[in-house]
Amino acid sequence: MAQRPVLLHSCCAPCTVYPYKMLKEQGFSPTCLFHNPNIHPYTEFRRRLDAMKVFAFETRATVIIDEHYGLDDFMANVFGKDERCLICYAMRLRETARICQKEQLERFTSTLLYSKHQKHEKIIEAGERAAAEFGVEFFYQDFREGWKEGIRMSKQMQLYRQQYCGCIFSEQERYMGNL
Repeated sequence: MAQRPVLLHSCCAPCTVYPYKMLKEQGFSPTCLFHNPNIHPYTEFRRRLDAMKVFAFETRATVIIDEHYGLDDFMANVFGKDERCLICYAMRLRETARICQKEQLERFTSTLLYSKHQKHEKIIEAGERAAAEFGVEFFYQDFREGWKEGIRMSKQMQLYRQQYCGCIFSEQERYMGNL
């Protein structure tokens, strides 16, 4: 069976492990895109970036890495704390769709769909809007079924495992005990 290309937005290496594995098993040829404009603090961004490079090396995955630290861009787009996740989804998936089109790939998906803490309905909406804008397909798959397996695999790979989604607001919630 011929492999079907797909661009996989990858927020971090641990969340990429299981979706990447599943896509490969389903006959897809995933290219990962590390693009995270809202990670805070910068040291956290660097840890995730470095872990993604380890994942790429260990799995021989093709990874497009955006090393731009986009917190200023993210904060400029966030006007209220309540909408921050929706804005974040839209920013990430729009850029993923743009790169998908630029790389002449037919479809994209995201590791955001792996997290049991994310709002899948809103991710789907943002993904479909971005896909329509750039004339590509948003491929939805609920990767949450592999939550525990992905954790186990990322620990085996000794990947850095973050304790919050990455934005400044979630960091505050994490350390204030509001998660």
